[in-house]
Amino acid sequence: MTTQTKTQRPASGDPVAVDPKHYRVELENDQVRVLRITYGPHEKSVKHGHPASVLVCLTDFHAKFALAEAKTEERRGKAGQVIYMPAEEHLPENLGTQPLELILVELKK
Repeated sequence: MTTQTKTQRPASGDPVAVDPKHYRVELENDQVRVLRITYGPHEKSVKHGHPASVLVCLTDFHAKFALAEAKTEERRGKAGQVIYMPAEEHLPENLGTQPLELILVELKK
């Protein structure tokens, strides 16, 4: 028999709580939490964290992520692409001239 553990969310905060403009819960149960992420052109979030997750790109995107230890990283995705994301804290910014929309499936176990 296995026991359920809480989602291992990084310490900087829940994106839905700290940035509800860009993050909305679509579904949540004891296995996953599914977030819809939407950013307008050049919009920036606040620092927050996610547990290990699966990202589904609904649109193309080009974003900059401020990470720990003053590192930054640019990331791109194509509509339809599915990407595994390890747990991390970050501060994202849409570098594109178009809105971006993503689905993020946060894993709870």
